[in-house]
Amino acid sequence: KPSFSGQNYQAFYYGVELDGRINYDKVEEIAKIVQPKIIVCGASAYAREIDFKRFREIADLVGAILFADIAHIAGLVAANEHPSPFPHAHVVTTTTHKTLRGPRGGMIMTNDEEIAKKINSAIFPGLQGGPLVHVIAAKAVAFKEILDPKWKDYAKQVKANAKVLGEVLTKRGYDIVSGGTDNHLVLVSFLNKPFSGKDADAALGNAGITVNK
Repeated sequence: KPSFSGQNYQAFYYGVELDGRINYDKVEEIAKIVQPKIIVCGASAYAREIDFKRFREIADLVGAILFADIAHIAGLVAANEHPSPFPHAHVVTTTTHKTLRGPRGGMIMTNDEEIAKKINSAIFPGLQGGPLVHVIAAKAVAFKEILDPKWKDYAKQVKANAKVLGEVLTKRGYDIVSGGTDNHLVLVSFLNKPFSGKDADAALGNAGITVNK
């Protein structure tokens, strides 16, 4: 357990079905058995919409806090191009780069005063020192761009581009996980290919195309 969370918390997991999608009924079954204090929803590699409302129903059923990590989809959420975790999640976190297009950094959001006090006391001075004012200024610029009506057009086009990419790859014989995408991600499985995702990553990198495996 090399990580901070691994040393301090006992974690149980839910995954996706063979079709590459979250089975919310299965998540509920696991929650009833485990009785967690916190349920985390959010993903680094999930191309379908996340049903935050359903997650909240599961959390309420077992008396858990719902923690939504929207780092990869925050830009789409801001444009109303992905369902929002608000008001369903007790706590929402995101990075300020990735789809928000800002500088490296993050945000923790909650409308629960008691939770906010605990978060503040845990972060400062334990985990965070002095704020970087130039980074705060850069975040302000990024947030101003998000308020521009053009942001919604941008987010829509990102989703449209991802959908077309997935369709073209499918026509060329590649297996797209979950059969498509609802966001900006296209997940390709190479299980039926004579080369691995690592091989594809290296080849695309040599061509100047950056991907994640």
